[in-house]
Amino acid sequence: MKFLTPQLAYLLTQRETRQNLRSLGRYLAFLTGTVALYSVVFHAMMVWEGQDHSWITGVYWTLTVMSTLGFGDITFHSDAGRAFSILVLLSGIVLLLIVLPFAFIRFFYAPWLEAQLRLRAPREAASGASGHVILCRYDEIARGLIERLEDQEIPYYVIEPDSTKAAQMHADGISVVFGDVDAASTFAGLRVADARLVVANVDDATNTIITLTVREQATRVPVAALAEDKDAVDVLELSGANSVLPLKHRLGEHLAARVTVGTHQAHPVGRFKDLVIAEFPIHGTPLAGRTVADSRLRELTGLNIIGCSERGQLDAARADTVLPDHGIAVLVGTESQIEALDAMFVIYEPNENPVLVIGGGKVGRAVLRALRARDVVAHVIERDPSLESRLNTLADRVVIGDAAELQIVMDAGIADAPSVVLTTHNDAANIFLSIYCRRLNPDAAIVSRLILERNVESMHRAGVDSVLGDSTLGVNSLLSLIHGRELVLAGEGVDLFVVPVPMKLAGKSLVESGISNETGLNVVALQKADSPAVNPSASTVLEDSQELVLLGTAAQRDAFRAAFE
Repeated sequence: MKFLTPQLAYLLTQRETRQNLRSLGRYLAFLTGTVALYSVVFHAMMVWEGQDHSWITGVYWTLTVMSTLGFGDITFHSDAGRAFSILVLLSGIVLLLIVLPFAFIRFFYAPWLEAQLRLRAPREAASGASGHVILCRYDEIARGLIERLEDQEIPYYVIEPDSTKAAQMHADGISVVFGDVDAASTFAGLRVADARLVVANVDDATNTIITLTVREQATRVPVAALAEDKDAVDVLELSGANSVLPLKHRLGEHLAARVTVGTHQAHPVGRFKDLVIAEFPIHGTPLAGRTVADSRLRELTGLNIIGCSERGQLDAARADTVLPDHGIAVLVGTESQIEALDAMFVIYEPNENPVLVIGGGKVGRAVLRALRARDVVAHVIERDPSLESRLNTLADRVVIGDAAELQIVMDAGIADAPSVVLTTHNDAANIFLSIYCRRLNPDAAIVSRLILERNVESMHRAGVDSVLGDSTLGVNSLLSLIHGRELVLAGEGVDLFVVPVPMKLAGKSLVESGISNETGLNVVALQKADSPAVNPSASTVLEDSQELVLLGTAAQRDAFRAAFE
């Protein structure tokens, strides 16, 4: 009865269900009338044949014949009676054995099962819930963020307006709440006033309504809104959003930051307190082929090489690690140390040829704006002629055509381009173009946009040096807001972890700890509460009062837990 009552209540409150029940009722009434009519005709024909039976016997005979049971204890003796029996039998096959089961399933049993399924989805957060993250849609960004939140044991809830989907998500182990994203009652049930963060990740118009709805109930809870259009940023901020993330615009900026052109320079990819995390392209520098110890960067600049990535594989750097020619060194140091590194390589001959951008959509235009802000000359290839006028204001040259055609990419300058940026909204196209461009210019640094994380390895195998996806940018941006630190983008699937120094490692030097060897994690810094972060050397002794700042994948984080915690 505990579950029966709400299921019946749900069925009776649904308009479609009420119509179904009325249809089923009308059919049952018709069936009852048919049985009654046949019983009357049976009684009359039996009297005509000289047989005497009660009215109950008439109903009994009608039902046994219609259901094809046919016990044979009561029979007609005349041909007319037998013909009537055939009529009752055939109509019974149709009405009882065919139509009735389908009508019952369609109009009652299926809605009943649906009611059971829908009522499994929770309508509100758990009692006493606090410090949770509220996600307004279950999309690619939400999936990636949920993985990180679960790994870090941060509670969350996803709002799903479709009760069937909500029930399925609940069955799959996702913390979901059934409700409308623009309803105040939904956020009241989610205890929004006690939430850590609300993520408005629908469309721009709906995100505005979500922000206003949240602000009606909680004036202080942080709201992070994702913006499809850069022009929507002001509207979302005026609605009350604390942070607005125009992901396509930001993605273009980060892709442009990874472009190698002119003199060799380090590209900052994140910051932790006073320390800058940067990437430095090794190709074309004296660092290629040397070990980390032989490079003497720590001695000359104070910078620490914590990792080295080649074709997307980020590995921890040790003293004997060889820096590959087409690899990227991951460095940690202060801004002044980064400037000292850039000054060391300014003497080497730069490649000042135009950068080639393939794709002139929102992301491509954001790349061009960022390159123009750096006074970098850029050419762009775009298939859609209607975008030519907009691109002419951003690029030094616009080539309209298909980048898969040899003449088009040659006219755009692929042969001499120092870097190629692929910005199409199609991973297959970006993979094809990366192979094509790598064949035409083996020395170019190729940077590509990523749509689906599962295609990361394929892109790197195709020759892409640096990959960055919409979902990765969104997930890492939201994580930085949740933890109150600056964004770090060191690669697909690579996150920043802050953990206390395990008791097993206290008193050991960094090189003795074996963190990099056993887990593959990169040690970015050491810190104590309310103290500046320290860029450690191999001989730095770990203390149990310190925290380790680590860079790596979730799998490497799990390996650290298994080995040391």
